[in-house]
Amino acid sequence: MILVAMLLVLPAAAPLPMGRLVDLGGRHLHVDCVGRGRPTVVVETGFYEFSFDWTLVQSRLSRAARVCTYDRAGYAWSDPGPEPRTLDQIDLELRTALERLGEPPPYLLVGHSFGGSVVRQFALTYPREVAGLVLVDAIQEDERIVIDRRAVRLRSFASGRAIPPPHLAGPPREMPVPLPPQPPPATSVEPPLDRLPAWAQRLHLWAQSQLRLEVAQGGERDWSPEYFARWAQASQDGSLGNLPLMVLTRAVGGYGSDLDAPAAELEAERRERQARLARLSTRGRLEVVPAGHDMHLEAPDVVCRAVQEVMDAVRSPSARPGQAVGALPRRDAAADRQ
Repeated sequence: MILVAMLLVLPAAAPLPMGRLVDLGGRHLHVDCVGRGRPTVVVETGFYEFSFDWTLVQSRLSRAARVCTYDRAGYAWSDPGPEPRTLDQIDLELRTALERLGEPPPYLLVGHSFGGSVVRQFALTYPREVAGLVLVDAIQEDERIVIDRRAVRLRSFASGRAIPPPHLAGPPREMPVPLPPQPPPATSVEPPLDRLPAWAQRLHLWAQSQLRLEVAQGGERDWSPEYFARWAQASQDGSLGNLPLMVLTRAVGGYGSDLDAPAAELEAERRERQARLARLSTRGRLEVVPAGHDMHLEAPDVVCRAVQEVMDAVRSPSARPGQAVGALPRRDAAADRQ
């Protein structure tokens, strides 16, 4: 117990990056690639998540595949990126970093939560560079968030702005002045992050304490509703063609009884939203997972199996995910990073 407590103490300085810092023209993006195999699996995380938060999945998959996790601009070791922080901007930076690392397409993209919209836009923009897609409890254009006990659709925050083309040059998003009062740094992670090994918990505490994280996420929240509003204008069924697609969704939404809409109604709507994500491709499949939103922590073996199913479907052009399932190697806890 004493050793674990010592490991979770916040370091005085930034720890060494786990992967490589890729130069994007004076700014750097942190990318961590391990394992061998094709296609390369690339993970796009959600808000308040970092590359190492996916170690339970990455360590398993990397025994049979090449797996890259990374930190978006302003997260962990990655420098802040140029404005505006559109999905296209995020995708350009990721694509450029992978290219400069010598990680060739096509990629099998895995997107969790907000990251689901990022990889979805990547597949729409660079269809020839995407072999398959796994959406892990991903948000969708009719997604609702709770504000003052109201379930508000994310796309309602769109203002109809034109989405500018992405670019690698330009000043990064600046820190607001003066900064709002900041809470004291956390000294321990909350469940289910406590399922991570101690070294990853320590890194998470450091990364979430960085002030630039809130700035980066503010830019992402500012522009993502513009995409949701556009996608909601017409049916998106089949917009990804016949791309192998697996959609994982949590079993229970967890809505309370104190909102402006009945919990049962919100739950039914959530399930329909996730089913719509599966219909983005003619080779899409939906699977309900007995886990919460962070299933990469609560059910990493299920996420790994979904990636393997999509990989099998990539290798069998006529199959849908789940029709030709290969076996993942059993987890060996001793093989995880210590």
